[in-house]
Amino acid sequence: MSRGSRVVENVTSIDERKFVKRPLRQPDKSSPDDKLNRSIIAMLQKDGRMAFSEIAQELGVSEGTIRNRVSSMKQAGMLQIVAIADPVAAEYKTDAMLGLKIAPGHSPQAVAERLAVLPDVVYILWVSGRFDLLIEVVSNDRDGFLSFLDNEIHGQEDIASIETMTGLKNFKNQFLLKRNWS
Repeated sequence: MSRGSRVVENVTSIDERKFVKRPLRQPDKSSPDDKLNRSIIAMLQKDGRMAFSEIAQELGVSEGTIRNRVSSMKQAGMLQIVAIADPVAAEYKTDAMLGLKIAPGHSPQAVAERLAVLPDVVYILWVSGRFDLLIEVVSNDRDGFLSFLDNEIHGQEDIASIETMTGLKNFKNQFLLKRNWS
């Protein structure tokens, strides 16, 4: 037999190999397709500080399994546990969405990179439709917000136009996920 060849039992010809039933591959332990991972994520979405022992007991597995799964998902970049502060509860006075049209000769990515380093900018999304970018700005007070607009938005050559939509009431604030985890 030549080097690198494999023997498949009960197969009499090369053409029959394509019909050999192979075992299904188990999903990666950091995969979003894994049912246990989806359950862990769902529980951490409700309480990101939930103890691994509590999650393990609820799901009927060991604490080490939960610890390993969370670690694998974090390393794979599919899970990040963060705290989200509600701007209203945190007593910020100004929360606004800015719809930006980018000036000809400039790119949405370059404008996003310029604005991303600013502490008042908490969200940047490249969108289709009437705007190029949606930017969320959270400021400590009205004067800080006006200063942000004057210094970073109005008169900048990379921004053609802006629509400012100030927040009146926040009904929901959560991370959006690519999949339905339930």
